Amino acid sequence: MITVVGTGTGAPVPLDAVAGAELVVGGRRHLDAVRLPETAERIVLGPLAPVLDAMEEYVGKGRRVVVLASGDPGFFGIVRALAERFGAQRLDVRPGVSSIATAFARLGLTWDDAVVVSAHGRDPRTAVNVCRAHPKVAVLTGPGAGPAELGAALARTAPGRVLVVASALGSQDERLERVSPAEAAGRDWGTAVSVVLCLDETRVLGPVRTLAGAAYRPSAGWALDEGDFAHRDSMITKFEVRALALARLGPRPGDLVWDIGSGSGSVAVECARLGAAVSAVEKAPDGVERIRANAGAHGVDVHVVHGEAPAVLSRLDDPDAVFVGGGGRELPGIVGACARRARRTVVVALAALDRVPAVRTALTGAGLDCDGVLLQSSRLAPLPGDVSRLAATNPVFLLWGARTPASREGVVL
Repeated sequence: MITVVGTGTGAPVPLDAVAGAELVVGGRRHLDAVRLPETAERIVLGPLAPVLDAMEEYVGKGRRVVVLASGDPGFFGIVRALAERFGAQRLDVRPGVSSIATAFARLGLTWDDAVVVSAHGRDPRTAVNVCRAHPKVAVLTGPGAGPAELGAALARTAPGRVLVVASALGSQDERLERVSPAEAAGRDWGTAVSVVLCLDETRVLGPVRTLAGAAYRPSAGWALDEGDFAHRDSMITKFEVRALALARLGPRPGDLVWDIGSGSGSVAVECARLGAAVSAVEKAPDGVERIRANAGAHGVDVHVVHGEAPAVLSRLDDPDAVFVGGGGRELPGIVGACARRARRTVVVALAALDRVPAVRTALTGAGLDCDGVLLQSSRLAPLPGDVSRLAATNPVFLLWGARTPASREGVVL
C-alpha cells in the first residue's frame, strides 16, 4: 500500500500517516517538516521515473511507502502517475487543502467559477490564453512559467488584469501580493510561489452557480442570430456561415484565435463564448467600438486591435486558429501572413468568386491542406395570409486550410 499525504498549506501531517513507513518520498521541505521513523529511507522528489522505480522495489515486496505531496495530490498532482504505475487500488490518498483553495480563501473569494490551469512543466501559452479569456483563473506555476512570464505575456493584451501571487502558503513566510502584469514581469519571484491568481476584479463576484468550472455559461447555443449583435448595414457574418466557420476553427479554452477584419466582432465574440482567447483586428474606428460593445454585451473578453492587416499582425502572439472575414485586393497577402503563423487552421469567408483561386494558393503555399464550400441558404420569410416564402441570402465562399503534421515544421507548437 502507498499512502499519499497532502501537506504544505499549514495543516500538520498526522503521525499515523507516516508510522511504520519504510520508504518516504517527498519534496525536501515536506520531508524536513515531518517527524519520520528513524529507520525509514528517504527519497527527495526530483525526476519522477527513477523515484517510481525505487518505489517499485518496496511495493513489490509489500513494504510500506509514504508519499508526501503538496495540497491535494489528486488535483494536478502525483496521484495520476502513481495510479498509472501501481494501480489506484494500491493507493490510500489523504488529501490536504490545495494551494488554490487556500489562496482564494485568503482573498475571501469563491472559486466554483474559477478556471484552473497548470503551467508546471508545460508551455505557458495555454495558461496565458486562459487568463486572457476568463475573469477568474488559478495558474499552477513552474520553472519558466511563473508570475514574470505570465505577466510579460498579459501586459500586452490584458494589462487591466490583477495578478495575485501567493507564495509559501501555510508557512510563516506566507505572502500574497497584488501586482499588475507589467509589475509581475519585472520581478524575480524565486521558487516559493504556490499559485498565481489572475483576476478581472470587476467580475470576480459572479452569479450563483450550480455547475463549476469554465464550461458553464448561462446563455446556451452558438451561431447566434445577427440581431444579437450591433452591426452596420447588415455588414456581419451571417449565422449559417458563422456556424461552419466555428466548426472549422474549433475554438476552445487555451486557444488563441485571430479575427481579422472583424467588423461587428460576431466571430470573435462567439469564439470567446466558447472559451478561447481572441484578438480582433479592425481598421475602422467605429468598428473597434462596435466590437468592444458587442463583447461587453455578451460578457466576454476580446482583445481589440485597431490597425490594418497584415502590418498590425506583428504585434500579436501566434494564433491557434484564424478567421479572415474582410479584405479587398490585399486579401491573399493577409491570408498568407496568417497561414504562415497559424498553429492549426485558417478559415476565410469571401463573396468574390475572382479571389477564391488566390486565397486557395495562399493557404496551400503556407503548407496547409485546403478545402472549402459555397454556402447558399434560404431563410423562411413571412408572407401575408399566414404563409411563408424562401428568402435567399447572398452566397459566400468559405475556404479553410488545416495544418498537417508534416507542415508543422517551423511552427512553434
